[in-house]
Amino acid sequence: MECQWTIKPFSALTPNELYEILQLRIDVFMLEQQCLYRECDNKDVQAFHLFGVYEGKIVAYARLLPKKISYEDLSIGRVVVHPSFRKYGLGKILMQEAISYWHQIFPNSPIRISGQLYLQRFYEDLGFEKVSEVYLEDDIPHIEMLLEQE
Repeated sequence: MECQWTIKPFSALTPNELYEILQLRIDVFMLEQQCLYRECDNKDVQAFHLFGVYEGKIVAYARLLPKKISYEDLSIGRVVVHPSFRKYGLGKILMQEAISYWHQIFPNSPIRISGQLYLQRFYEDLGFEKVSEVYLEDDIPHIEMLLEQE
């Protein structure tokens, strides 16, 4: 299964792209995972938006945050794959695309994430290391993880 990958700043997103991105994030994080939080947190306007499109539909997404927005370091967040497309390994490809983008723009800069605890091994396989104790974020156990870039 082959996705077309796109990265855009907020100002370049079309209304339909923004709608699909928010719909996917809300469907997974708020409805599937039953987390009630402010989805529109004002970080989107400062972020780059990476998304994978398959047959005209956004099926994978990550928000790439520059330094000093969520952390002092670069960050990747709101990592999500549509439930119907999880069996194709898109999560790994999505993260590899996000890491590659930051490597190209800011070589040698670390990337910090807040990952759900159950995904620790997934992120470790991508080179991230656990740098915090477990904490609750929206009632879900999370850990902070760091990827040091060469």
